[in-house]
Amino acid sequence: MFPPTITPDLIAFMRRSYASPPIEDTLRGRPIARHEETIAGHGGDPITVSVLRPTAASGPRPGVLFVHSGGLMFGDRFSGADLVLDWVDRLGAVLVAVEYRLAPEFPDPYPREDVYAACEWAATHAERLGIRRDRFLVAGASSGGGLAAGLALAARDRGGPRLCGQVLDYPMLDDRGTTPSTGQFDGVGVWDRVSNETGWTALLGAARGGPDVSPYAAPARATDLGRLPPAFIDVGAAEIFRDEAIAYADGIWAAGGDAELHVWSGGFHAFDIFAPHTVLARGMIGTRDAWVEKVLAD
Repeated sequence: MFPPTITPDLIAFMRRSYASPPIEDTLRGRPIARHEETIAGHGGDPITVSVLRPTAASGPRPGVLFVHSGGLMFGDRFSGADLVLDWVDRLGAVLVAVEYRLAPEFPDPYPREDVYAACEWAATHAERLGIRRDRFLVAGASSGGGLAAGLALAARDRGGPRLCGQVLDYPMLDDRGTTPSTGQFDGVGVWDRVSNETGWTALLGAARGGPDVSPYAAPARATDLGRLPPAFIDVGAAEIFRDEAIAYADGIWAAGGDAELHVWSGGFHAFDIFAPHTVLARGMIGTRDAWVEKVLAD
């Protein structure tokens, strides 16, 4: 699915090849109801969210805002959603999947502010959606993990919705590209150094790596990681985001916060998506699901 290195000329190809399968096929046979709503995104522009809930649910349920992967440039609101559907039909959560707008056509702050708008919308309409405001978390993988982390920072700073947790799977956090793992995965792996630069440049343009990047866009730039919701952070040991994920967890701990970090030996980027049948991926998925179950049940 992924070429060895993603350059700007391959964005259109990636949008075709990374498109999720029809959601009707993914949901077939699962007791999950779905509907779409149009909400106001960044600048008041319309964006789409999908709400998925267990068909047998009654009364308010825990909620999850799901932020998809795709390097900030491709993917859709259902990309990777099959991995979190157990949270709906097994744990009884209501899942809100947001169709945030993609770079480079919509650079920063569009993606992160679309995600923030979806979070505020879900919290505001929690009663109608059947979501418990005290059990609402954000979850994302790769670029979606970075956007989820940025959302948690913004919600804290803006007095926004109170999140009970943040699930950051191999998150894309740092536009500067200075970690050892960035240099180690140059020309190798599912997502390498040049692909990472392509994604960050699409989002930030000439500002990438400079002094004026918002921590809501690149959360590794945050100087205060205190007062954040509990975080679950996992990453492969054999991938570009290893060091920035470890550093982010360490920053949360240093600020007195709660983070659970898993670094999966031998794991490459998004191995739970590309090799879900493996023992390693099953262990990762099971560990993540157990953390989500604990946080949503508290």
